[in-house]
Amino acid sequence: MTLTRHDETILIQDDGRTVASAEVHLTRERGLVHSDLHVASGQVPGGTGTRLVDAVLAHPQVGAAERLVATMPLGDTEMLARVRQRCTAVETRAAGATKLVEVRLAHLR
Repeated sequence: MTLTRHDETILIQDDGRTVASAEVHLTRERGLVHSDLHVASGQVPGGTGTRLVDAVLAHPQVGAAERLVATMPLGDTEMLARVRQRCTAVETRAAGATKLVEVRLAHLR
């Protein structure tokens, strides 16, 4: 995992190639942080989405927040499954080609 630009960007790399990334942003709402999660198109190693979710949940800004709203590709089931494994209060809704996943962080496993 690589953190860049004031630790707001998370990169998951495999053999020097970025296979997944996430942006972590504070919001104007107290206790709420937002993250955009992306996995590269094409062949990526198994578990890449899981590693990305784990890195986002371990991010200092996420750890200091009460809630996380994450945007991820609508069809990506690996990332959503990992969020559901790690968190107990998970709400999802479709938004075009993406899904919004809202998590209460006090319930991290």
